[in-house]
Amino acid sequence: ARCERAPEKNMTTENQPSYDASKIKVLEGLEAVRKRPDMYIGDTYEYGLHHLAYEVVDNAIDEVQNGHADEIKVVLNTDGSISVSDNGRGIPVGIMESEGRPAVEVVMTKLHAGGKFDGDNYKVSGGLHGVGVSCVCALSEWMEVDVYRDGQGHQIRFECGETAVPLRSLGDSDQRGTKVTFRADSKIMGVTAFSGDTLATRLRELAFLNSRARITLRDDRVENAETLTFSYSDGVRDFVRHLNQGKDLVHEDVIYFNAEHTVHPSGGRP
Repeated sequence: ARCERAPEKNMTTENQPSYDASKIKVLEGLEAVRKRPDMYIGDTYEYGLHHLAYEVVDNAIDEVQNGHADEIKVVLNTDGSISVSDNGRGIPVGIMESEGRPAVEVVMTKLHAGGKFDGDNYKVSGGLHGVGVSCVCALSEWMEVDVYRDGQGHQIRFECGETAVPLRSLGDSDQRGTKVTFRADSKIMGVTAFSGDTLATRLRELAFLNSRARITLRDDRVENAETLTFSYSDGVRDFVRHLNQGKDLVHEDVIYFNAEHTVHPSGGRP
């Protein structure tokens, strides 16, 4: 059967506002994220809240997957914020000539800015490729980023996606890596309290998939809470053993295959 076009209705009335060029709006920078957060993180409740944390964790995982880090720490702080730190290379802090601002500031406040568009920086990567962490910044009441690289510590603070305290030096340091601490904006997010169990499930899965990583989770909101450690040298095989717990097995040994292939610049195999 052929669909017939419904007859057009004349919707014009004297009281109806006109729709012309003056009604078209352009949202600049992170304003679009704050205006329509669901488009970027799914929703503004439990799912979206934890998605914010996952985006920061995924950046740390990228450092692990590319051989620059082996430790990730996640802490649920007493003030409702969450901290994610890694011992990777640290986000660059030098001034970007095209922007006139430190690279870490650009990464956190501008969509589609990051180091994952150049295959030389990250051979593999997850997350939203230059969108994820800037969305986290936009939807945070505040965010602080500590960067340790080249023997120096640096810190910058953002509020509602805008720079509140410019990049400053923390002095000499023998640490390396990045620490991101943020508290979700209650004016936008309907839920701002993270679930330790939800995060633990996600971090455990990431540890299974990244055998070189040691991931810890500490919930400082709970008195005398135990620090959970996720580290699985057998990776996916350990994951299968985890799934098999309490089950009658046909095969005791886990069969596992691992292979690598080079991706052609055009996107396919050579």
